[in-house]
Amino acid sequence: MIKPLPPAAIFILGALLIPLARTKRLKQLILLLVPAVAFLDLLYMSHGIYWIYPFLGYELVLGKVDKLSMCFGYIFVIVAFLGMIYAIHVKEDGQHIATFFHIGSSLGVVFAGDLFTLLIFWEIMAVSGVFLIWYQRDKAALDAGFRYILVHLFGGSCLLAGIIIHVVNRGAIEFGPIEYEGLSSQLILIAFIINAAVPPLHAWLTDAYPEGTVTGSVFLTAFVTKSAVYVLARAFPGVELLMWLGAVMAVYGVVFAVLENDIRRLLAYHIVSQVGYMVCGVGIGGEMAIDGATAHAFCHILYKALLFMGAGAVIYTTGKKKLNQLEGIGLYKKMPITLTLYMIGAFSISGVPFFNGFISKSMVVSAAALKHEPVIELMLYLASIGTFLHTGLKLPYYTFFGRPSEKGEIEAKEPPFNMLLAMGLTSFLCILIGCYPKILYDILPYPVDYHPYTPDHVIGAIQLLLLTGAAFWLYIDKLRGEPTITLDTDWFYRKPAKAFLWLCDIPLNNFRLTVQDFLSKAVGFLTELSKNPYTAPTVLVLSTQISITKALNGLRGQPYPDKVVELKKKLKGINGIIYIENRYKNPLALNISLVLIFLLLCTLFV
Repeated sequence: MIKPLPPAAIFILGALLIPLARTKRLKQLILLLVPAVAFLDLLYMSHGIYWIYPFLGYELVLGKVDKLSMCFGYIFVIVAFLGMIYAIHVKEDGQHIATFFHIGSSLGVVFAGDLFTLLIFWEIMAVSGVFLIWYQRDKAALDAGFRYILVHLFGGSCLLAGIIIHVVNRGAIEFGPIEYEGLSSQLILIAFIINAAVPPLHAWLTDAYPEGTVTGSVFLTAFVTKSAVYVLARAFPGVELLMWLGAVMAVYGVVFAVLENDIRRLLAYHIVSQVGYMVCGVGIGGEMAIDGATAHAFCHILYKALLFMGAGAVIYTTGKKKLNQLEGIGLYKKMPITLTLYMIGAFSISGVPFFNGFISKSMVVSAAALKHEPVIELMLYLASIGTFLHTGLKLPYYTFFGRPSEKGEIEAKEPPFNMLLAMGLTSFLCILIGCYPKILYDILPYPVDYHPYTPDHVIGAIQLLLLTGAAFWLYIDKLRGEPTITLDTDWFYRKPAKAFLWLCDIPLNNFRLTVQDFLSKAVGFLTELSKNPYTAPTVLVLSTQISITKALNGLRGQPYPDKVVELKKKLKGINGIIYIENRYKNPLALNISLVLIFLLLCTLFV
């Protein structure tokens, strides 16, 4: 019988094989074969605990396999395969290596059975992700990447501190439900919600994802926040704070999306909004809510990857990413396939019936209703309206259509076939799951007793969508993209960061230079003294005389007298005297004389 391997190890080994491939075809084969092997590996797994290694008296567990981890494992590997098809034309090995490490570490987080293993893969995920931003190779990407890694290192520090306190208090490192009380659980929760992009700790996402490479951003959307949703569902199910944070996220994201002109930043704000549904579901707790959060994570990975693929295709073909630059240049004529596939993703995220978002988002809303939380339910419905307004109407209208521009149409064409193929396969899965939800419901953590296609639910969703479409038509001119700068919560650490850099660059640096100069002079002075130790008392006396004379004349406002010049000449002459052993040798060594004098004084006064 074939024994399964840790899925993380398959991708990490694949990353190490990429630079060894000598031909382009072999490299492309590795890129597609690794996710396929990982998927087969998952199929051979049965529930249980695997890959246990002793470490410092504890047990590191690389495989905690149950329905929750398997559901996230399946979708991670599926989107890895689809993303690799989309990125197969990329020639830089570094991008593919970073991607495989990013995917592998995400799977490591999902199957981690202990807190130390979780921490290791958590940090690998952060470090590998930043390279998917930096490979864009421009200043905006470099700056955004630094901010991204700084935020995630802070989150990793919180996680490390929380784990240490937890292990000291409990004496165990197993990763499972954590009681939300005390400092350790609070630090761990902060680390998790940073990766989940919960406001006000979300700005790293909307700052970094739009600046990543065309292909790298697709992978970033799939793994970081959804890994966070997984660990929240594993460790903090039913924590009421998460319910409210998630509802705020859902509304917050769509509000800020109104202000955006950059197509990928607009989509990034909708990641915040959609992850809000998942966090809210985890906070509601209960079987249906956890199933809803897991199902929505599964569906979100597919349709959000599809949306970023569509936006990436536009950027790849036109070189433009702002709505005001794309409006009215007639892309619907040049890129009809891309438009069609993008709209499938837009209908999915908007919860249109027969698309996958419809069968997952409604589970979370229904769970809120069952728990009798009308405010939460209303907030989630409002977020759904905003999602269709921006992602399903505003973005495609001003990207592909819009009123004719004075710039006229531009030369554009469909992206390469592999990009269209990846978008087509992802679209197929969005429709398949939307039309036949049992495929997804059967792999959720708990048995599902939920039927999305009831008449009232379908009619209610269609009414909501039609009213949103009417509102868009009425306010179409006011929703046009404008070249503005949106201030978000990152302002609160960007501005202090500038002040901190100024403090380091000027006052602290000047202090360092002053200390360095003083020490250099002191070393030089001592070096001169060491050339002839017997002249040291004379040198010290002369140096003191010069300093006192300068200070007194400075206070009187008088110039330096001739005496100072004379003392300096004398000092220079003494410094020039070289130590000659025979000249200074005395019958009694100097150190012995000093000891005898010291003993004599002790005899007289003690």
